[in-house]
Amino acid sequence: MQIAHVAGNVGKDAVIKTLQNGDKVLSFSVAVDNGKDKDATWYDCSLFGKRGESLERYITKGSKVTAMGRLSVRVHEGKAYLSINVSEITLQGSSQSRGDDRGESRPSGGASQSQSGGYQPSDDDIPF
Repeated sequence: MQIAHVAGNVGKDAVIKTLQNGDKVLSFSVAVDNGKDKDATWYDCSLFGKRGESLERYITKGSKVTAMGRLSVRVHEGKAYLSINVSEITLQGSSQSRGDDRGESRPSGGASQSQSGGYQPSDDDIPF
């Protein structure tokens, strides 16, 4: 099993999907910059359970995240697709009070900051 640790920008707003067995999964993509004049590497990310449900509104297009989890690769029509089953995530950002596209505000109290300055939900923010 390979573990990936990636930091980049979210490609589009995260979406909650319900699997056939009723489990919920938060799906989003992350683009990792490979430097000047090189294409970004894209990762399809999945975060299962209530933690994913609680973070849906914070993982929006353009936001910066750092994700760690089990890496998998699938090949379709000769192209490789990278996926991460996320076990840890840190939301990076500047303004916690900035509203998102849905007219909601990010929490201003009860949130802790990681050493890198990213938003980390407190235990009170995550309902599990």
